[in-house]
Amino acid sequence: MDSEAVVKEVFSLYETYGDVDYIGEAVTQRQHALQAARFAEEEEFPAEIILGALLHDVGHLAGMRDGSERMTTNDVTLGAANHDVIGAEYLARLGFPPAVTAFVRYHVQAKRFLVATDAGYYETLTEASRMTLDHQGGPMTEEEARTFAQDPQFDVILRMRRWDERAKDPEAVTPPLEHYKDMCLRFLQESEAAAAAAGEAGKKI
Repeated sequence: MDSEAVVKEVFSLYETYGDVDYIGEAVTQRQHALQAARFAEEEEFPAEIILGALLHDVGHLAGMRDGSERMTTNDVTLGAANHDVIGAEYLARLGFPPAVTAFVRYHVQAKRFLVATDAGYYETLTEASRMTLDHQGGPMTEEEARTFAQDPQFDVILRMRRWDERAKDPEAVTPPLEHYKDMCLRFLQESEAAAAAAGEAGKKI
C-alpha cells in the first residue's frame, strides 16, 4: 500500500468514528486526538512524535470498525480492550515505523507506570481513566516499572501520557484533521524515500 493509500485508510477511521464520544469523557475521539497532537506540536517535537500523539488511541477506532472486545465497568463502555496493542499492530501493518507506533503501544503502560511511581498522578485521572486502569492491569509492579524505565523513548512516552490526560477539553481550539493528514503523508513519503536510499546504498557496499 502506498503512502497516500495508507493515509486515506488511517484517517478514514477518524472521519467515520471520530465524532463518537471518547469513552465517557466530555470530548470526542477526534477532539482528543487533535488536542494531544497540538500539545506535541506546540512543544516543537518532530513529526513522528506529533503523529504518535495524534494516533495514540487509533486502536479504539479500529476496534469500533472491527467489532473488537469492549471494556465495560458498571454498564459504562470504555472502548476497545487492548486498544494500545490493537492500534500499534494496525499501524505497523500499514508501514508506520516504531518511532510512531511506540507511543500507541506504550501510552497505557505509561499510565500504569505513573500511577505506581507518582503519588499524586492518580488524582489527576478522570473517572473514566481510572476505570480503564482496572482493565489494563492496574499500577505496575516494581519490576515492571524498572523494565519500562529502560525504554529508549521512556521520557517522551511519559510526556505523551501527560498530553493524553490534558487532551480532554471540549472548548479547546486545534488545527483541523487535514493539517495532520498532510503531515502524515509527508512523513511517510520521506520515510519511504529514506528507506529506499538506504537500500540502494547497501547494495553498493
